[in-house]
Amino acid sequence: MEEEPTSVKALFLEYQQTKEEQKSRITFRDNIPYVTLGLVSAILIAGIHAGPLTSPLLLLISAATPALGWTYLANDKKISDMGRYIRTSLDPRLGATSQEPVTMFGWEHFHRSDARRTQRRIIQCAVDLALFTGIPTASLAAYWAGPQNSVLALMVSVIEAAAVITLAIQIIIQVKVGN
Repeated sequence: MEEEPTSVKALFLEYQQTKEEQKSRITFRDNIPYVTLGLVSAILIAGIHAGPLTSPLLLLISAATPALGWTYLANDKKISDMGRYIRTSLDPRLGATSQEPVTMFGWEHFHRSDARRTQRRIIQCAVDLALFTGIPTASLAAYWAGPQNSVLALMVSVIEAAAVITLAIQIIIQVKVGN
């Protein structure tokens, strides 16, 4: 049995390392919604025990939730980029080492061909928007409806609102791009 060429080994090693990083990022990304819900719950519980929800707690929710949303979105983008890299770069290069045209990593292509993929992406977009932009929007609305503490806090809330709007746009764009 003849030994595989070094280039083939290098490509398989690159594939394994890319998949390992992708797996790590998926695990991290998939825990961010739980962290977000836990953080919001902890802040709400603290507010209930301290009396009515205060402006600083509301602003904390509207600051922390989009920050976690950005982290979620960035990891989701990298995960998609890695899959695209495997499909469009590694797979063709590895296939070129074969005597006949072959797709080496079939799953990377197959799982994207599901007829309900678009529906799932839209539903995931709605969930992401609700979690990472809906919660902070509700928090900001509650802050603005309550007594204003200071001009600085109001300015912070406006900056947070801009961050929430920007995140919402980016979440929608990521779905439209079709990572």
